[in-house]
Order: sequence, then C-alpha cells, then structure tokens
Amino acid sequence: MSNASASQSVPDAAGRFGSFGGRYVPETLTRALDELTAEYAKAQQDPQFQAELDDLFQNFVGRPSPLYFARRLTERCGGAQIWLKREDLNHTGAHKINNTLGQALLTLRMKKKRVIAETGAGQHGVATATACAHFGIPCVVYMGEEDIRRQAPNVNSMKLLGAEVRPVTSGSRTLRDAINEAMRDWMSSVETTHYILGSVVGPHPFPRIVRDFQSVIGRETRAQSLTRIGRLPDCVVACVGGGSNAAGMFYPFVGDTSVKLIGVEAGGRSSRPGDHASPLSYGTPGILHGSFSYVMQDEDGQTCDVHSISAGLDYPGVGPEHSYWKDAGRVSYTACEDDDALRGFDALAQCEGILPALESSHAVAHAMKVAATMKKEQTLVVCLSGRGDKDAAEITRLRG
Repeated sequence: MSNASASQSVPDAAGRFGSFGGRYVPETLTRALDELTAEYAKAQQDPQFQAELDDLFQNFVGRPSPLYFARRLTERCGGAQIWLKREDLNHTGAHKINNTLGQALLTLRMKKKRVIAETGAGQHGVATATACAHFGIPCVVYMGEEDIRRQAPNVNSMKLLGAEVRPVTSGSRTLRDAINEAMRDWMSSVETTHYILGSVVGPHPFPRIVRDFQSVIGRETRAQSLTRIGRLPDCVVACVGGGSNAAGMFYPFVGDTSVKLIGVEAGGRSSRPGDHASPLSYGTPGILHGSFSYVMQDEDGQTCDVHSISAGLDYPGVGPEHSYWKDAGRVSYTACEDDDALRGFDALAQCEGILPALESSHAVAHAMKVAATMKKEQTLVVCLSGRGDKDAAEITRLRG
C-alpha cells in the first residue's frame, strides 16, 4: 500500500484501513459480525447509549484520567518535559475497561445472554469480568497456561468477580492461543454469546469498535494538553501489542501533523525470529485472527512463535489500523527489548513512585530516550496504559 497521508476516515464499509483489515472468518461468524456492525451503527446514533457510556466513564471508571507531569523523570532525562496519561488509575487499573464497558452495553442491546473473552496480561480479562459483574452477564475468559502462571493476581481477581477462567494448553499457551480458543467457542455459541475482543485486532467491525471506545484516551489527552500545557504535545508515545491503548491515544491526533506519534513494540531478547513480538518492525502482511495486517510469519506463511517479557505484548500480530498508519508514514514504530523495558519500569518506579505495567514500561523506556534528544521547552506524552502490581512477582522472579 502507498498512501501520501493517513486519514481519520477509515475503515470503509468493508472494514478496510487502506489494504489492511477486512473480514476473513468462517461463514458461521458472518451473521454475528453483521449483527454487531448494525447494532454499533444504531448505538452511535443513539444519544442515550453515549450518555450511559459517559456516565459509566465518569462515575464507575473514574474518568477523566489525569495528565501528570513527571518532573523527576524529566530531570533525569534532561530534555523534553515528560507527561503521563494515567490510564493506570482507571477502575481495574488499565485502559481495558473503556472498551469492555462499551461492548457490554452492545451485548445488552443485542440481547445476548453470555460473554466470552480472551486475555494475555489479564487486564482485559479483569475488565471484562468487571463489566459483566456490573451488568449481571455470565462470563468465560480464555487464557494461556503460561500467562496464567505469570499473571496470577489478575486470574484470582477474575474468579473473585465471578468469571470462569478456562486455561488454554495448546501452542505457546499465550495470547494467540487464547484468541484461537475464544474464536472456537464463539463459532459454536454465536446465537447466544458475544465475544468481547480486547484489542484493535480481529475481523471487521472489532478494530473500529475497540478503537472508538479507546479514543477517549486521546480526546482527553488532547484537551488536557491544551488546558495544562497551552498547546498540543510535540510527541506522543504508546506501547503496541495488539495496539488498543496506542490506537485510542493516536487516533484523535492523526490530523495534527505537528504531533509526532511513536508506537513501541516488544523487542524481546533480540531481533532474531522467535525472540521478539514486533510485527510492525520485522513482520510481513498476512492474515491472522480474521483480518489482514502485519504478522510474524515464516516462509510458508505460518504464524511464528514470539516472545516478550510482557504477557500483554506477547502476540504475533497487530491491529490493521496500525499497519495502515505505518505504511502511510503517520506513525513511527520501533521496538524496545526486555532489558530496556525493565530499566523503564525501574526509572518510573524510583523517580515518580509509580509502578507501570510491563507493557507500559516499553513505552516509558523509549520515551526517555526520545525526550533526551528533544529541547527542554518541548513536551512528550506517554500513555501509561496500566499499573504494574500484576507484574511485580514476575519481575522479582526474573531477577532471582
């Protein structure tokens, strides 16, 4: 694909972001995806739907989340002012709750009786379990065994909230395999079940719906920057696995060409295949989980195993809108390795008294490098997508 510039007017009616996106699914799911598309279109025209979601954001989630000036981190880096968009302060501790509440409302509108979800780091699982508990909807969450091991606190929270957590023992036992199992469940229960997909991936209309619900992050950041800084930021940085927090943060800034947008993927142990989870940095276009996007795949087109210290970034694909932004040149993508992410975690913890999620630590680490190259009067905003309590035990284990 070649685009002179990116547009906010995507996707098209077929769910295409340029050449990316679309819908590659068995016929069994087509009716459910058409139903979801139609119901979301009606909800967008329904003032009561948006009013109910706004009320939940304000009074249940705790929005707007603060835009916080990280003074000591800024002094340590010695360049641009570093600000943090504090999605970690949302109810359930991550940006994931923005999407799950919106999709739970759509579940009720479609009169579905059951919800399924997948999760890697557990934050989407906790957010889905929370939304379902709030509305009284039975909930099943699929999660890879390896992720269950390294995200035990979130697994316990899901169960306490009334959700059933089903371990996935196939493949690498991580997020990719959890999505596979959730898709299989949905194909056999589609008449009564809604699948609350947790990122801007999957078949149309999921990438658009999740992006729209998460765009509250960027809208707030944009308004808060104008109020608190007096202008838009010079640079915005967010981590990218599937890419939901980054899509929500970037989308409202797409038309602001003075604002540099940087997505940070999981660079893992090295740039060798199997050692990282960076499809935008090292992958090629292909089909994964129902849409066309950049994917880590071998010469035969088979999806490769990937690695990240962060369960939430341990995924071989990425949302199709990120692929569109990459090829359009609107967003720059790079990769941060595990050791650098841990240094980002330590820096934010020790300079600001904030434990960031390991996912967010990738963005923090790269933002520190970028800020150091910028002028002191410039500003850089990092999306702090989640809090790091869930990762504390795993970090301690890794450090022996």
